[in-house]
Amino acid sequence: MDIRRKVGILGGTFNPVHIGHLIVARDAMERFELDEVFLLPGAVPPHKCGERISAPEHRVAMLEMVTELDDCLSVCQMEIDRGGVTYTIDTVAQLQREHPEMDFSFIIGADSLYELHTWKDICRLLGMCRFITLGRPGFDIRAVDPAQLNLPPPWPERLLQCVMQGHLVDISSTEIRNRVAEGLSIRYLVPDVVEMYIQEHGLYRC
Repeated sequence: MDIRRKVGILGGTFNPVHIGHLIVARDAMERFELDEVFLLPGAVPPHKCGERISAPEHRVAMLEMVTELDDCLSVCQMEIDRGGVTYTIDTVAQLQREHPEMDFSFIIGADSLYELHTWKDICRLLGMCRFITLGRPGFDIRAVDPAQLNLPPPWPERLLQCVMQGHLVDISSTEIRNRVAEGLSIRYLVPDVVEMYIQEHGLYRC
């Protein structure tokens, strides 16, 4: 009997964490029978080097406040602690070394599905852990052509076996930061504790 704990990894800048992130985590847990999801804030994501990102301590603090409300969510600071530009394959390898009792799945959005071929050592990474893809607004699972993924066999077919349409919640961290800067409400877009933290620390005002 396989007693390995099934853990999802949801990476992101979380600048800030919002309701959409939490819904994705819950959808993945329920559909793929995960026991837990690690929320993995990045230090300097390679594809967002030009973006203004809040200090790691703020992003981690907001995530920790959120995970206190859900026993199935945990914060993994591995990439923050490592610092600098970080790559998913290094993180997954380290997690597997430190947690051999866990079976990891990496959770991505449908937009990232078409970008996987650009990730560092992607074929080796796909052999290390399962990838779970959740649909986003405007994404049609039925329209995905394996050839569009630009990956060699058997990876396109295997990836498409773990694609699902989650709740279509169109919320982005960029939108939230812009609303704060414009003095607009972010109620219902983020958990209450995150809204309070942003107000108390004056984040995203300019």
